[in-house]
Amino acid sequence: MKTKLFIFFTLALFHLQAQEIIELPITKQPPVTYQGDSKAYYSSIWQTEVITNVSKPIMEVFKPTDSTLNTGTAVIVAPGGGLYGLSIESEGNMVAKWLAEKGIPAFVLQYRLVPTGEDGIQEITTLSQTNPQKIGEEVAKVIPFSIEDGLNAIAHVRAHADTYDVNPDKIGFMGFSAGGAVTVGISQNYTEANKPNFLVPVYYWSTVMPAKPPKQDAPPMLLICATDDPLQLAPGTIELYNTYLEAKKNVALHMYAKGGHGFGMRKQGLPSDNWILRFYEWALSEKLVTN
Repeated sequence: MKTKLFIFFTLALFHLQAQEIIELPITKQPPVTYQGDSKAYYSSIWQTEVITNVSKPIMEVFKPTDSTLNTGTAVIVAPGGGLYGLSIESEGNMVAKWLAEKGIPAFVLQYRLVPTGEDGIQEITTLSQTNPQKIGEEVAKVIPFSIEDGLNAIAHVRAHADTYDVNPDKIGFMGFSAGGAVTVGISQNYTEANKPNFLVPVYYWSTVMPAKPPKQDAPPMLLICATDDPLQLAPGTIELYNTYLEAKKNVALHMYAKGGHGFGMRKQGLPSDNWILRFYEWALSEKLVTN
């Protein structure tokens, strides 16, 4: 009897924790070769949970814990990782859970990555020390398809807005580092069907996705970065801000003095720990959410 009860409660707990997984369409694969499926594991190098070798884009759905609090505003979240991996917890699941608790349906996107073996994080770490040019070459082959995954994610949420109890005119995209580069790539390549209603690039990888003049109908954008980012991404963030400012587009910037790179939802005892509150305040000011 005890065994049956244990199995029942284990299955119930699994059901409560399980999230809906959405498979996104693929029209064309990048000019690379993937071996095996994606890999999820704890990286001792990054000291966090990661996912690598993604060849099939998917999204995980995080719905508001209380449906009565649902704001109708949705955010698609793209974790970073140099396109060799995804920092799936601090830049993905933890962000989505925070948003869902605020009544914002969130969708964590696993976009296509550079093919890697058993440990993609070790691979990019080694290459960054021995052959950084190789990283750029491999990323260039894949990132157009990562951007396509982001655009398909927006189109999917909009097409199924009723299913997710989402306002089709309030679908945003938030990306970190390489996911931020995907975010900015989306800003340069959307169509009417997959246009985001707002964009939030967080310490975005500006060296692989430089700033360009915004589209005529560019949606509002909030940029977040730290001056002391060791990848020197602050100047590119400021350049993108200035590009939008000069074009008289709706843009905001939070540049923290300290925070480094990849802070996500990690706590460092710094003002940058509260960046997501600044996002929420901005969303309030843009009338994307209400108190």
